[in-house]
Amino acid sequence: MSVKVIVTGGADSVGRVIAEEFLRRGARVHICDVRGDALRETLAANPEMTGTLANVGNGDDVLKVIYESQRAFGDATILVNNVGIAGPRAALEDISDADWQQTMDINLGGMFRLMRGVVPAMKRNRHGVIINFSTGSTRTRLPMRTAYVVSKAAVESLTLNAARELGPFNVRCNAILPGMIDNDRMKGIVARIAEESGRSVAQVEEDYLKYISLRSKVQPQDLAQTVLFLASDAASKITGELLAVSGNVEWEI
Repeated sequence: MSVKVIVTGGADSVGRVIAEEFLRRGARVHICDVRGDALRETLAANPEMTGTLANVGNGDDVLKVIYESQRAFGDATILVNNVGIAGPRAALEDISDADWQQTMDINLGGMFRLMRGVVPAMKRNRHGVIINFSTGSTRTRLPMRTAYVVSKAAVESLTLNAARELGPFNVRCNAILPGMIDNDRMKGIVARIAEESGRSVAQVEEDYLKYISLRSKVQPQDLAQTVLFLASDAASKITGELLAVSGNVEWEI
């Protein structure tokens, strides 16, 4: 069976690396992203790839992703749910309903809607792989980031329940829990913390790394290689797993 992949948030950083690695191995790849400029740039650099401008927090946009991916290559065999937003940085009592709902709609609702869109064909074909991105912060917990952590904990429950429900149809579902990713988003977080705390960026990074057993950041390529493994026949008996790719994050500041 040919490999046909949907990657959400596939226009840059981890998502783009994942999409390009699948493409390099001969897969048909359809990406979606909410950022038009990044989407156009990635598609221009990869003419064999197709894509949809979409906000996965919007149900109509998700339907468009499913429709355009089917038009491009038929039924998807692999879904990589990579999209996630940071949500509000606020004390629990200061989180607004709007910020809470947006975080849930994108981080959890987006994954559910994409899964709902691809699962019927996967069940019919008795073949499929779903890989959801959670976060190592569900294990360390993270004050002032309640909406984000709760949304990702729910992603893990979605993953585990789906694995049990879909297993009899030979559809596997696993989640990856990244740690400190070496990308622009993490650099922005570190810079903001440095500014707020009066420390240098180097000091903040050092404080992060001292609570990571391997004392190193996670590269986007590390995550892409894990996705490729979980999607491969080598992982044909792996489902219902929450796999940390973090260097073992012991704690977070």
